[in-house]
Amino acid sequence: MHGPASPGWLLVALCAATGAYCLLRMRSTVEEQRRTAGGEALMGFGMAAMAVPAAVAAPPHWAWLGYAAVFGAAALRALWAARGGGHHLHHVVGACAMVYMAVVMAASPGHHHVHGGSGVPLLTGALLVYFTAYVLLSGFRLLPVAAVTGSTGSTGSTGAMLPGPARTPGWGDRPELSRACRLSMGIAMLAMLVTL
Repeated sequence: MHGPASPGWLLVALCAATGAYCLLRMRSTVEEQRRTAGGEALMGFGMAAMAVPAAVAAPPHWAWLGYAAVFGAAALRALWAARGGGHHLHHVVGACAMVYMAVVMAASPGHHHVHGGSGVPLLTGALLVYFTAYVLLSGFRLLPVAAVTGSTGSTGSTGAMLPGPARTPGWGDRPELSRACRLSMGIAMLAMLVTL
């Protein structure tokens, strides 16, 4: 993506770290989480590769077409998985956004140009609105909620919680960490769309 080098490297680091965490989440015992984490890892590493500042390593024209093909296949896979509902529709939108950015970058590898007039292209604007709403919703979901009563542990005479049979999920299975991961990728997607 075109833009200043320092923010570009920060974006690369954020996306690569998110992709690495998603790879670790693939060790989950829950099949659906493994599948979702795999798609998110691909997205994180793909975004990291696309965010490398052009002044450092300007990819050849065919690389952008390769990104478009990889994320087109990822969009089709997510669309197939979306038949069961869940988070897969967001993956479809994200993969399609990556295809769109790759096609735009392939069409204008050395400079920015606006498609047909002044202002933001309609598709870019729609993606910016979608990912802004997604980031706000994801951030809202990370806000702490009041402790839930009626957990599986029992309270002793002092009112302190005694250990119960409940098993604490591993750090890779914790929902707040996967939400933070998705929030990071949503923010990175916004940053990439703004520089488009």
